[in-house]
Amino acid sequence: HEIALLNKIGRRRRLAPGETLLWEGDEAVFVANVVSGVLKLSTQKSDGREQILGLAYPSDFLGRPFGETSPYGVEALTDSHICVFERRDFERFAREHPRLEHKLLERTLGELDRTRRWMLLLGRMTAEQKLASFLLEMADRLGTSEADGSTTVLLPLSRQQIADILGLTVETVSRQLTQLRAKGIITLSSRREIRIDMIEELQD
Repeated sequence: HEIALLNKIGRRRRLAPGETLLWEGDEAVFVANVVSGVLKLSTQKSDGREQILGLAYPSDFLGRPFGETSPYGVEALTDSHICVFERRDFERFAREHPRLEHKLLERTLGELDRTRRWMLLLGRMTAEQKLASFLLEMADRLGTSEADGSTTVLLPLSRQQIADILGLTVETVSRQLTQLRAKGIITLSSRREIRIDMIEELQD
């Protein structure tokens, strides 16, 4: 109910791949809800390099309500549709609808947990563990469960994009996918479609 009301005060916007929605450190003029597509959240390190903080999927929230500046940059990785709200309108609406404020808090805490997992993923893991974690996250957020117990994921990203996100080379990503396929853990149906046949093994 609150989301339906909220969508009335928002405006739809389409983003092309590579288009930036928010710049880190800019004044937080608006917040947004992801309707479709995948976007990346990133920050600039002191040496000028980009640090990817995570990905945003449909129904995720972007920006910082009740904050003065954007805590990260947001760029579309795929064709994306978002619903944009002026931050002041949004804050007023949230104060008038306590249930929405509660939902937002839950989402923020969920985002925090995901960011912590992401930092762990990029920090201490081997290439195999990074890719396995990435596939599990994709399965969780974008996967379709099949009757035989497998999960099909239509990857919205190219192998080069996956490599960039995970801090690997594209050759390493391809090699790891081939090894997971050789073990019978995944089936590569096409360039973009992956079927996870043995999810417990992937979790291991």
